[in-house]
Amino acid sequence: MTEAEDRKPRSDEARYDPEITSEFAVPAGIEVPESIGEPETTSEFSVPKGLETLQPPGAEPEGSAFSTPRTYSAQNAPAAFTPATGVPLVSLVKDAPWQDRMRTMLRMPVAERPAPEPVQRVEEEGPAVPRVLDLTLRIGELLLAGGEGAEDVEAAMFAVCRSYGLDRCEPNVTFTLLSISHQPSLVEDPVTASRTVRRRGTDYTRLAAVFRLVDDLTDPETHVSLEEAYRRLAEIRRNRHPYPGWALTVAGGLLAGAASVLVGGDLIVFFAAAVGAMLGDRLAWLCAGRGLPEFYQFTVAAMPPAAIGVAFALAHVDVKASAVVTGGLFALLPGRALVAGVQDGLTGFYITASARLLEVMYFFVGIVTGVLLVLYFGVKVGGKLNPDVALVINERPLIQIGASMVLSLTFAVLLQQERSTVLWVTLNGGVAWSVYGAMHYVGGISPVASTAVAAGLVGLFGQLLSRYRFASALPYTTAAIGPLLPGSATYLGLLSIAQNEVDKGLVSLAKAASLAMAIAIGVNLGSEISRLFLRVGSAGKRRAAKRTRGF
Repeated sequence: MTEAEDRKPRSDEARYDPEITSEFAVPAGIEVPESIGEPETTSEFSVPKGLETLQPPGAEPEGSAFSTPRTYSAQNAPAAFTPATGVPLVSLVKDAPWQDRMRTMLRMPVAERPAPEPVQRVEEEGPAVPRVLDLTLRIGELLLAGGEGAEDVEAAMFAVCRSYGLDRCEPNVTFTLLSISHQPSLVEDPVTASRTVRRRGTDYTRLAAVFRLVDDLTDPETHVSLEEAYRRLAEIRRNRHPYPGWALTVAGGLLAGAASVLVGGDLIVFFAAAVGAMLGDRLAWLCAGRGLPEFYQFTVAAMPPAAIGVAFALAHVDVKASAVVTGGLFALLPGRALVAGVQDGLTGFYITASARLLEVMYFFVGIVTGVLLVLYFGVKVGGKLNPDVALVINERPLIQIGASMVLSLTFAVLLQQERSTVLWVTLNGGVAWSVYGAMHYVGGISPVASTAVAAGLVGLFGQLLSRYRFASALPYTTAAIGPLLPGSATYLGLLSIAQNEVDKGLVSLAKAASLAMAIAIGVNLGSEISRLFLRVGSAGKRRAAKRTRGF
């Protein structure tokens, strides 16, 4: 026997050893009976020995929650569990655009989504899940930073995952955060990754390149490996903008000049509005280089057009000074962010919609601050600015249609669109203003209803063009709504507030907000109507949440 075994007491000796001082030790002289098959410890909820529980006659014995009920029979199963016709098979039209196919599946319950058909080459041991999720997040980041709607970003992320064989994926998009979760099976831990959007920029050329990459990934005839997808994504990030900085400044000036002609300005007003917008653009670039937030950039950019309008009023020049200020406002109004925010709200992304609309409100407050400062001092020094002049717009159909097309063209340049899309969006903007002018000036219909119908046609044509070219709809719709932006109503409201007519000014600003909402809702409604002409395929009609009483 070893020394260690010699020091180790036997169980019987340890039980009756008087030197053990533990309070759980059995005192000497007391025999402990051996337990036979039943543990000494019992639950406090157990029934004491000798006490029998009484059950009412006909009661079922206690069982598990997962046990089959006594009244259930496999032969006579109720029809509520499984329909007699079986679970409907989901079939999607494969030649439909990937945006509509992915959106259809995202709106389905997870249990009803069809199994994926991987179209990309993957390794024998399966797809590299972390790399696929990282690629998905990088693509979603570019789309969200470029101004794409939350639902379209989720559809693109879902398409990338399914292209590499990851079917049980759930993307989630908010205003600044993207996340995606993949669960390999019911018994394996899910894999989740996220990415934050730190910086936003407007470059629709880059946006179109990302859509082409996603289109190639979802194409069964085009095999793109992960390495190739990463290489193309890096090239998209490195590509320079299609238009230099001086071209953007000139485009901003032409946009303001065209907008001033649209509301009744002449040639002098055109050049004055263009010069004011270009000065504001250069001041905004200077503030951006100094690291000032966008709120102050909008405030500074709104001052030069308003200052030139006040200068005309002080010099008693016989021009329409209000058109100069209105043209400068057209170049600054955040129509793109407004449309995206309302679209997110209408499609159920309320958090993202709230953040986008709050961003629009801050930009608008910055514009209001800059214009009000100039108008207030202009009125104090004797500037005669008549709000009623802004209401009188000379009807010049051909000139106004030409100005609306120039406005849309320059707006497309400011959005860094591809040259192949500029012509289409220019024609779309001309159609939008023609419809608005025919309904409002000729038909006498209210401006809100006319704007909504014109914006609906913009959304309809934009969606059809984007599906025809398998691209994003933003390049075909955003610039085309430029002529419909409420520049005149905004200027009239600000001028009335500067002249201490607060009630009249608030009414005009409310009208401007109504026109902006009409534009956003019209564009979204036109997009939804366009999908009625596209055959996508599903498990019957798309179900939506039925809530008609507010709860």
